[in-house]
Amino acid sequence: MIIVPVGITIVTAFICLLVLWTVLGRTTGLGFGDSESFQEAQGTIAFAVEEILESNPEDQVKQLHSISRLLDDASMSVTILEDGKLLYQYGENSSKDSLLITAVEAMGEGGFLSTTDRSLFADTLISNGKTYQLYLFSTPRRYAYTTLKAVFALSLLILAAVIVLSVYATNFFLTKFVFQKINTPLNILIDGVHQIRDGNLSYRIVYEGDDEFAAICTDFNEMAVKLKHSVEQARLHEESHKALVAELSHDLRSPLTSIQAYVSGLLDGIAPTEETRQRYLLTIQKKAEEIQHLVSQMLLFSKMELDEYPLHLETTDLKRYLLLFFSEAQPEYAAQGLAITYELCDAQVTVDRAALHRVLVNILDNSVKYKTKEQGRMHVVLSDRGDNFQLSMTDDGPGVTPHSLPKLFDLFYRESVSRRDPQLGSGLGLAIAAKIIERMGGMIRAELASPQGLSLLIHLPKETVHVPNTDR
Repeated sequence: MIIVPVGITIVTAFICLLVLWTVLGRTTGLGFGDSESFQEAQGTIAFAVEEILESNPEDQVKQLHSISRLLDDASMSVTILEDGKLLYQYGENSSKDSLLITAVEAMGEGGFLSTTDRSLFADTLISNGKTYQLYLFSTPRRYAYTTLKAVFALSLLILAAVIVLSVYATNFFLTKFVFQKINTPLNILIDGVHQIRDGNLSYRIVYEGDDEFAAICTDFNEMAVKLKHSVEQARLHEESHKALVAELSHDLRSPLTSIQAYVSGLLDGIAPTEETRQRYLLTIQKKAEEIQHLVSQMLLFSKMELDEYPLHLETTDLKRYLLLFFSEAQPEYAAQGLAITYELCDAQVTVDRAALHRVLVNILDNSVKYKTKEQGRMHVVLSDRGDNFQLSMTDDGPGVTPHSLPKLFDLFYRESVSRRDPQLGSGLGLAIAAKIIERMGGMIRAELASPQGLSLLIHLPKETVHVPNTDR
């Protein structure tokens, strides 16, 4: 519908140009009716002159002056010669008149001659024994340029008025039809924005239309979902931060209390012998190492949370890497009462080797801390699971309760046994392990082993190995 006012404007502009062209032609000699109009007028005037010349010769000039109105109406001028002498002249002359007269005389008795801006009719009359030469000229149009300007200005005025009316009509159409059509959906969107602004992050827009606004509503609802998730994540992060401070304070208080007690004993002289003093100092050193380890673990986890812990990923032969790791770790953990056995398949993965080393150490340390037998056992299996490799590490310890399985990788989560004995763990080891595996594109989960124990299952994506074409 918007094309209607535009079409009206174009048609009006064309009409204005057509009028301007017509006036231009008529005022500059470009029209097609000038010669015929002149011939009709000269016939009438020539007849009137002939009648006057045949009348009383004494009153000819006065009577000839009576045709001035006819000459003015026809925009013509006249020159009459009597026996070669000027008898009567009326109207404006042109510098081209003498040339036109010469040209007509060369034609013979008379006739009609016209140029682009001047026309001449010449005739010879004989009356009362005298010879008269009649010359009728078309008067040059002096006001053509003025008329052209007036018509041009009027055309522009009409065109401007039509444009204004077209704009008004277009605006009226848009306001009445288009804007009303989008007004209702727009109000729905505004209401949704106000709901989100006021904290109702569960609000969703319900729109049943099938137009462009439906896509906007879908995007709005997706934005609301993401915003709600972000707010919940921020809330959980804040709660986690508070829990972190509380747990860290709790875990630091125990070794600090022990250090303070032993230092006070040394200062108060409670340790009378060198052997007792040495035992006190070793205990202080052990507690300080516990604090250092806890702070180091906490710093590492915080860096991972803030993505400030860079990983140096590289393609790794996992089987070879694990063989080297366990060959070095077996004697150390055997001395702590944990025997390690393994079954490994060939595997190519992309990992940070140092970070993976920390994961393996954290898992083995957990098994040592929680084993209930003098001689514990850890069995490791690396297997191909199609789209990934699975590294399972299963011990024969006491395991955990079923409801604790999904919480094992939460920050500072510890089973009740470790809460009774803080020395068994801080709840950071598995949380750090989960973060590292996640950063390397994998995942870690826990299962209860049979008949007892705990299995930690690490899934690592396969490394795509390009095999060059050796066909010849």
